[in-house]
Amino acid sequence: MIDAQTLTLPENASLFTRLRVALTALKLVRGNEGNPTYGQAIQASLDLNVYASLVQRLQLTEDGRRMLSERPSLQSKDLDLDALERLPEGTLGHAYARYFRDNKISPFETTLEIKNDVDFISKRYRETHDVLHLLTGYGTDVVGEMELQAYALGNLGIRTAVLILLIGTLGQFKEPQSGVGRSEYLRRVKAAHHRGRAAPLFLDFWFEHHWETPVATLRERLCAPARQLN
Repeated sequence: MIDAQTLTLPENASLFTRLRVALTALKLVRGNEGNPTYGQAIQASLDLNVYASLVQRLQLTEDGRRMLSERPSLQSKDLDLDALERLPEGTLGHAYARYFRDNKISPFETTLEIKNDVDFISKRYRETHDVLHLLTGYGTDVVGEMELQAYALGNLGIRTAVLILLIGTLGQFKEPQSGVGRSEYLRRVKAAHHRGRAAPLFLDFWFEHHWETPVATLRERLCAPARQLN
């Protein structure tokens, strides 16, 4: 049984302590992604400064400032998947609803109390994970998930993605998934990271206002083209 103290960072915690807490929280959060205790432990361990920097970037644009002020939500309770699925095929709303139906999963949900802009950006990043799968085209298999983590690292600098990539890569090398060899896996992850770096910041984009927009249009607007790397 893990108690709250195990996930508490002491003042001026060392890198080793931060990694230990983050690894513990990552292990516990699997299957319970909306748990605010685990989410905040990961955030405090690795990404507090990253999210603070992202808030500063959003404050530089009109859309970013409005998002920080209004704090829109893509949580399950704020979505009507039945209505979205009735939108024309090819639109973001239709594809988003089918994504959850086809994968037999539900949208992100958390009980985290949003006390400040950093809390909001942390939540926004986590709840845009599924829409990014649609826009980037990365699958929900192990390799696709690692590609998306590499993309997020390149686009936002999320340090948690580094830890997930390390764990996922070690697992892939130990027991390859989907018939993907080491060289192909590394090429795909590297390409995803480059693509994320080349793409515009996506956290200030109001997906909620674009349910009727074709996925292809949004992909062209928000994602750099996928490139093959040797």
